[in-house]
Amino acid sequence: MITAVDTNILIDILEPDPDFGPSSRESLRKCMKEGAVVVCEVVLAEVATAYGDAGEEAIKALHDIGLDFLPMNEEAVLKSAECWHIYRMKSKAAARNRIVADFLIGGHALVQADCLLTRDRGFYKEYFKKLKII
Repeated sequence: MITAVDTNILIDILEPDPDFGPSSRESLRKCMKEGAVVVCEVVLAEVATAYGDAGEEAIKALHDIGLDFLPMNEEAVLKSAECWHIYRMKSKAAARNRIVADFLIGGHALVQADCLLTRDRGFYKEYFKKLKII
């Protein structure tokens, strides 16, 4: 089993977040026991950005934890674009809260992994209906 990890889970663990950190850490451990755990370039960039000048240290910490880097392929990018387009059409009159990075993470997980570990279930369930969410 391949599990893709969303940025929010990793930030919970690396900061550590007092509310979400313990459950995120436990969920990640469980996924690692079941198979490979991967991150795409978007997640790596978001984690590095959250740590400013210490971005390289945050990336090293992810590798030390045992996460693998799995770059996005063309199919994942196209699926992301398709879902983002649907979102933009649905939300023409409403405020747009989502950026393309969220869709790239979802597309990567849908096409290149078996599931996504995230705290943002509603959004992914709506736009990536076939994606298994943990």
